[in-house]
Amino acid sequence: MSDNELGLFLRLRREAVTPSEVGLPSGPRRRTPGLRRAELATLAGVSVEYVTRLEQGRDRRPSAQVLAALADALRLTAAERVHLHRLAKGAEPGFGCMGEAGPNREVRPTVHALLDRLEPTPALVVNRLGEILACTDGYRRLAEPIGLLDASPPSLARFAFTDPRARTAYPDWNRVADELVAALKQGAGQSDAHAAALMAELTVSCGAEFSGRLSTLTGLPKPTGVLRLVHPEAGELRLSYETLDLSADDDQQLIVNLPADAETAAALDRLTGRRPGALRAI
Repeated sequence: MSDNELGLFLRLRREAVTPSEVGLPSGPRRRTPGLRRAELATLAGVSVEYVTRLEQGRDRRPSAQVLAALADALRLTAAERVHLHRLAKGAEPGFGCMGEAGPNREVRPTVHALLDRLEPTPALVVNRLGEILACTDGYRRLAEPIGLLDASPPSLARFAFTDPRARTAYPDWNRVADELVAALKQGAGQSDAHAAALMAELTVSCGAEFSGRLSTLTGLPKPTGVLRLVHPEAGELRLSYETLDLSADDDQQLIVNLPADAETAAALDRLTGRRPGALRAI
């Protein structure tokens, strides 16, 4: 993982913003994707030298006012703004918002009850390391045949990067891998000793396929989207997923999968043995 996550995030977001999005002419012969450093500096009201120092990691303590100006200039979303401030805070030596607290592996009874109410919907609860702590029977019918629940505890990241069956289960493996690495980097990132240990483990066991993503992804996974999954009995499924944060004390997320089309809805009905239409496509 890069030791300059703040600079990496600013550079990647700068390169993702087109001049037209911020009211600037595109012009010919642009060698830089997105905005030039000078353009970002002008929009944010800072010097180009300061933008360069931030991106290169030579200055890691921008003020709140500078962060707000950069966020406005880069048209950051609310989640991206929070992430930017976390990265700036996390750059301070010794900072760790979680302290020595390990990942929470206890699921509250009411969350278990919620999962029961969600049947037969494939749903699961994960902690900040991507460990699967609880799931519905509907999710178990999807995950067990592909091997995702074999480990103890089951881990989304370890399965995707170390189990060869993952390449078959996920036709869009590269996109899934990107999202899982971004999720590990989100929030505390390398200042979280437990997340850092898992990232070090996967760097050693997987090499460039994991470490390359650490150095190029911003740490903002998509909370919603469509996942393609190949099931040995049900065939290829398209699942629309929603990621819902539980309370801060839980430090966990609820991920709910819904059929993205009628074919997937029918396949899930057959898999769960429920009446047709038990899960409707969205």
